[in-house]
Parts: sequence; structure tokens; C-alpha cells
Amino acid sequence: MRYRGPLYRALNPIYAAEPLSGRGAELYGGRFNARGVPALYSSLTVLTALREANQAGSFQPTTLVSYDADIGNIFDSRNEMALNAEKLDSSALADPTWRDQMRIAGEAKTQAFARHLIGKGYRALLVRSFAPGATRNDLNLVLWQWSDTAPSQLTLIDDENRLSP
Repeated sequence: MRYRGPLYRALNPIYAAEPLSGRGAELYGGRFNARGVPALYSSLTVLTALREANQAGSFQPTTLVSYDADIGNIFDSRNEMALNAEKLDSSALADPTWRDQMRIAGEAKTQAFARHLIGKGYRALLVRSFAPGATRNDLNLVLWQWSDTAPSQLTLIDDENRLSP
């Protein structure tokens, strides 16, 4: 599948100066990327992005950014048949123990799934949000490959250079 349109990220302000780096996810790992693998966790709506960034405790300082995206070769995890073909199901994607799996085994099942998809040439994963309060309509696009050109074009919207030092 292909996605063309806006994407949103709610960033820790520490990473706001580099909103295209994927550095935080690379350092710590995420549900769909192991440590050492850069990833951009983006959302299709602003509200989903805010939910994703502030999942625990009180709302923390957040920098909201927007991108214009044209990303091809996306795995759509809403397709149960496609998931089953990859030997996974939607409950495995939602498994809240992924951090424990990563700590104990070095790689969570969802990270192994992402590694497999990356190896097959997928640039991104469309997946529902598992943040508290999210519905099945709240979607994220996890990018493993992005650049300033197609087929994985991601352009930061910052016409007024607000993120420039």
C-alpha cells in the first residue's frame, strides 16, 4: 500500500531539533524497532500523536510536528490475512509485554516481525494505536525508511524555520 498525506509526531523536546532523525527510537528501541534500528513513529491524526507521546502518567512537555508524506511499500497490519501469512495476529501486535520480551530475550516478537518486514523491503508499517484511549480508527505509520525523495518521501512542515537553532 501507499500513503500520501499528512503525518504527525509528538516529540520529546530533546529531539525537536532533529525531527527526522529517528534517534530516540534507535537508542531505546520501540514496539516495532529493535535498539540500533532508527524509526519514526508517526500518526495519521494530531490526537493520536499526542496519545502516543504521553502514555504514562501526567502530560509531559511535547513538541508537535507535521510532515507531508508520500510513502510506498507499506505493510497494512489491519489486514488479518496478511498478518496470518506472516505468522502473526492483531493480538500479538497489541501485546503490552513487548518491553519485557525485549529486556529478557533481547528482541520482542513485534521487533522480530518488523525486522522480517524490513528484510522483505517494506518501508513502513500501518498499525492501530495501542495508547490508552485510542480506538481502532487511531492509526500510526511506523517508518523504517524515509528520505526527501520518493518512494519514501517525508518532508517536515516548518515553513517559518521554527525548529532551526
